Amino acid sequence: MKIYYWSPFFTNIATIKAVIRSAESLVKFYKKEKIDVSLINSIGEWDKFEKQINKKVNIIQLNKIKLLRYLPKNGFLKSRISYLIIILFSFFPLLNILRKEKPEFIIMHLITSLPMILNNLFNFKTKFILRISGYPKLNFFRKFFWEKSSKNLFSITCPTKDLLSDLREKKIFNVNKIFYLQDAIINIQDYLNKNKENQNEYENKINGAKNYFLSVGRLTKQKNYSYLISEFSFFLKKNKKEILLIIGDGEEKKNLQELILKKNLSSNIFLLGKIDNVYPFMKKARALILSSLWEDPGFVIVEAAFSNLFVISSDCPNGPKEFLENGNAGYLFESNKKNMLSEKIKTFIDEEKSLKKLKIRAKKNSSNYTLFRHYLSLKKILSNENQV
Repeated sequence: MKIYYWSPFFTNIATIKAVIRSAESLVKFYKKEKIDVSLINSIGEWDKFEKQINKKVNIIQLNKIKLLRYLPKNGFLKSRISYLIIILFSFFPLLNILRKEKPEFIIMHLITSLPMILNNLFNFKTKFILRISGYPKLNFFRKFFWEKSSKNLFSITCPTKDLLSDLREKKIFNVNKIFYLQDAIINIQDYLNKNKENQNEYENKINGAKNYFLSVGRLTKQKNYSYLISEFSFFLKKNKKEILLIIGDGEEKKNLQELILKKNLSSNIFLLGKIDNVYPFMKKARALILSSLWEDPGFVIVEAAFSNLFVISSDCPNGPKEFLENGNAGYLFESNKKNMLSEKIKTFIDEEKSLKKLKIRAKKNSSNYTLFRHYLSLKKILSNENQV
């Protein structure tokens, strides 16, 4: 059985890990018949990840020219130009691959309009699976396109049950084709290996801090770090020795550095940049803080919960509330509202020693996001079995 993944990208996003782990779950656990799992390399996006990808997962080179290095990346307009370039350069190569190789399934994660257009125009035996991630904005064009494409899709998957319910309620797709499919976030063997590593080289950057709050994610508008820094500054007025570490890189880095300097927080808030292995930091942190404007549910809160780290998260749409059971498995605060996060951190300080039950619930929820659990759910969808 051939299963292809289509997910062109040009910036580092969580979807990259989601696609890799999903493909790995199939090659690791699918035993029914011989399976060929491949990532379609449209613009050279998978080149630098080859060492991270299981050797049993194939990489199909779609275009001879590796466009990734030439594409404009940052900003809404530039990204839309890049989307258009990818679609134009990949239209016929993708059409040829689908006609020649005839995969049983193609799972579409990003820039899904191209394979969906092909599916609408041509008669393939391949079954097309649309993976909806994040919190999609249903503008007129997207809604119209999804409705017109619905009958040709084999299934549609959602990473949260809230999104699943929302899409079924809107009736854009045939409700019998929409399924909940949790992301494959936790690779248990990878988790065990990474926890053995030491991150002492970063201690000089954080003045040897041993007891700190942690936030992890790309420095983008979505993660709302300017709000986090402002809220932590309020918290510091009565808790002057507390430390916040922010791990990640992105287009907002310069603005955040300036904000930290402006508020005289250089001794309390540290931007550590991109770090591949965050688990040792999670092991030592007091709590993880997620200030995002939207998540689905957020890889980092799943990884934190699996690491026995308490989670303080915004109640943004549409994943954290679901994962944290509306506050029964961690703290939630009103997203992007002044004083809400700072007050929640103060509450955590007061109640820190009595939060064991909430951490246990979050740890239990995180176990649903292992490679094996993802595989079991995906296998049911591929087999067209009924889902609960």
